[in-house]
Amino acid sequence: MLLAVIAGVLLADCADFVNNYIKPLGTIFLNLLKFIVVPLVLFSVMAGILSMNDIRKVGSLGIRTLLYFMVTTLFAVTLGLVLPTLLKGVIPTMHIDMESAGTVEPPHLSVIDQIVEMFPSNLVEPLVSMRMMPVIIIALFFGIAMVHVGEKGEAARKLTLSLNDVVGKVLNYIMALAPIGVFCMLTPVVVDNGPAVLGSYAALLGLAYLCFIIHAGVVYSSAVAVLGGMSPLKFFKGLQSAMLFAFSSDSSVATLPYTMECTEKMGVSKSIGRFVLSLGATINMDGVAIYLGVASVFMATCCGIDLTMSQYLAIAFASTVASIGTPGIPGGSLALMAMVFASAGIPVECVAVAAGIDRIIDMGRTVMSVTGDASCSVVMQKRLGKKIETMDTDA
Repeated sequence: MLLAVIAGVLLADCADFVNNYIKPLGTIFLNLLKFIVVPLVLFSVMAGILSMNDIRKVGSLGIRTLLYFMVTTLFAVTLGLVLPTLLKGVIPTMHIDMESAGTVEPPHLSVIDQIVEMFPSNLVEPLVSMRMMPVIIIALFFGIAMVHVGEKGEAARKLTLSLNDVVGKVLNYIMALAPIGVFCMLTPVVVDNGPAVLGSYAALLGLAYLCFIIHAGVVYSSAVAVLGGMSPLKFFKGLQSAMLFAFSSDSSVATLPYTMECTEKMGVSKSIGRFVLSLGATINMDGVAIYLGVASVFMATCCGIDLTMSQYLAIAFASTVASIGTPGIPGGSLALMAMVFASAGIPVECVAVAAGIDRIIDMGRTVMSVTGDASCSVVMQKRLGKKIETMDTDA
């Protein structure tokens, strides 16, 4: 990102050279991101559903855990959309040329018509045309079906999980090109906007972390205090080591042992902690939901797009599903960001622009995920702790 800013300033008078010889390399990176989006969404959403295969055995703990995650994710994506919209016109933005951005025009349909359009009449067409809402519906149907058929669907389950790993590895290959791709996509933006682009990046970064702080301070604190019967100060102090490791490691999965240790010290039983935290590390990504909302509104503003209510709803739905299906690997959220942008008619090219500071924001996103998982375990311990302990004793 810094090299792109320097190169953009030095090549400010060589716009033709930048557009003809540097930007095409960034376009290649963007095309690779586009190509991996559909298989990534399809298999990661199905894998997320398959990871909940044993929730039926857990009963009330599984149902309440899922409900908690859904409610906090709803708060997260709402905050990510509302705050940037309220601050529109106050925060500095960059200009993004939409001529070659490959914009996907959102359908101008009523709410009912859009709901109808979400359900595909053809299995292949949504995959080819990158109509992401039908792709998600397809993934949900097949994922739920594989869970319900039980042993008869074991072969399909193993194949799906295997393909999900393969798609993740392909994404790793693409993300290995991210430094070059980000440089080549960002340099033309700097040529158009000048060094002022740094102010726009600072605004996007500040917006994201402000939403993270508000969500943790209001939603998680309230849940822990009201539903978990624990002081928020005690909660955040007890989780401090896990939050610091999450911030530095950028991986909620790698942080899992630290999170379990911290929650056990706060009085959460091993049986509750292991289930809730393991499931949360897979499907609970409030930080991703917040940032997808923030980035969508911010990039739409940069492109001069006034989002309609139907576009806001499309972003909210796509961000919620994407946060559940986000793979636990660096760069996974970038590919799903392309899906969210496409669902609302925001140029997919904006993903490469946002990628410049993705690593810095991803550190905060990981902290949010870990904190959300831990808050859920505290709440479940308060609500179901004695019941689970009785079940463990009987077993």
